[in-house]
Formats: sequence, structure tokens, C-alpha cells
Amino acid sequence: MSYNQTPPAGPKFVGPPFGPPPVQPGGKPKWARKRIAIPVKLLVFFFGVGVGSSGNAEAEKTSVSSKGEPQPTVTVTKTAPAEPAQSGAAKTAGDSKPAADKPKKAIVPDFVGMGLQSAQDKAQEAGFHGLTSHDALGRERMQAFDRNWKVCSQNVAAGTSRTTDTDLDFGAVKLAEDCPAKDEKPPTVEGGKMPNFAGKSVKAARSALDSGVSLTVEDALPDDRWVLVESNWQVCTQEPAAGASLNGQPVKLKAVKFDESCP
Repeated sequence: MSYNQTPPAGPKFVGPPFGPPPVQPGGKPKWARKRIAIPVKLLVFFFGVGVGSSGNAEAEKTSVSSKGEPQPTVTVTKTAPAEPAQSGAAKTAGDSKPAADKPKKAIVPDFVGMGLQSAQDKAQEAGFHGLTSHDALGRERMQAFDRNWKVCSQNVAAGTSRTTDTDLDFGAVKLAEDCPAKDEKPPTVEGGKMPNFAGKSVKAARSALDSGVSLTVEDALPDDRWVLVESNWQVCTQEPAAGASLNGQPVKLKAVKFDESCP
């Protein structure tokens, strides 16, 4: 067998992977990349997203040649008109806050003898809104239901001209009670001496003493009742006695209800 035989002819590789590509009729290379024409609307979409929602709008225009090739894009920019500058005086006037209105003056009405709720309503009608009340008998009871109390005194005399920011304080008692000649003040510790608690409410006595004092309250009657609502109980006896020095020693009180007599 001869090893010099020529291999059979096969299909030739046309078009070199290297070197210049062959030229087809018309002057274009055979391997030349084809250009794809992109629709104008698609270009406008990619280049103009968000146009029209901001102050500076941009309009995109793209033209296509007769051969289907895209031409350079032309961008037109619109600028929002500038706001007119404010003068220094006008800007300062706009930033400054108006001064608070000064309280007006009004005549304080006469509230004595009125129900506490009615007195408060009348005070508000006159322009007074800083309203408080206290127990005129000095028992330190709270005026939980204003309609159950009546006014015995007022801290500002009737007919007085005062500014409407003045606080009005009413001394009051319950409807079934008599007003005292003058408001009774709760007892206080003065000079480190034991006050006289006789006839005062247990609540007032407790309030007068230091919060750290050990206080015991017992029923003065042999019924051995619990003293629950201390403002409804009055002191009959006390230890130490009135005028004694208070040096942190325990205090003991015996009391009865206000509608009862001490033994």
C-alpha cells in the first residue's frame, strides 16, 4: 500500500477566521455586522423615563435614516421658572409669630351661696378659667361631685376687676352643712411642736405630720371600728399631747365620726 496517496477532496472552509473578510458585491464585507433599526417610541421610552414628573422636563427625539439606521439623539431641556425672591422685610414678617394676646380684665362675680358647679360655670362665662376649690371646714375633703357642694367664700372679692388669668379659689361645704364664719385652716406643725388636733379630721392630722411618722388611729368608742374614710372622723385624744416636741416618736389618735360625740 502506498502512503503517498492524496486524501480525498472534501468541502473547503470558506471564510477565514483570521485576516480580512471577503467582500461581497456592493462593497460590504461578508462578515459585516448587521445594524438593527430601533423604533423611535422605544428609544423615547428608555431615554425619557420620568420626563414630565419633575420640574425640568426633557423631550427625546430620534430620527431614522432611509437605510434604517438610527441617527444621533437630540435632547431639549425645559427649565422651571424661578420663584421671585422675597424682600428681607417681607421674609422676616412671614417668619415671625404673632405675639400672644394679653389677658383681658373682667369683673369678678359674687359666687357666695351658689352651688359649686354653677359658680364654676359662671366664672368661665366671665372669662376666668383657673378655678380651684377647698373644704371650708378644714377637713380636707375632696369636692368629687361639684353639684353636692355650695360656695361659702371666694379668694377674690366680688366686684373686683382682675385679669382673666387670675386663679379663683372657692371655699365650699356640702349642701346639708352650714358655712363657717370663716374658712377653717388645716392644722400645721410649727416649731417642731405637736399641734392640737382635737376636733380636726384624722385626714388633716395625718397631712400635718411628716410622712415618716408612725401614726395609729383607733375608734374612741368601744365599737372597735375601722377608720376608713379619715376625712369623716374627728380627733378626740392624741399622744403626744399638744405642744410636745416631735422627735420622730410614734403618734396615736383616737377618733369618732363627725356626727358623734367624743366619750
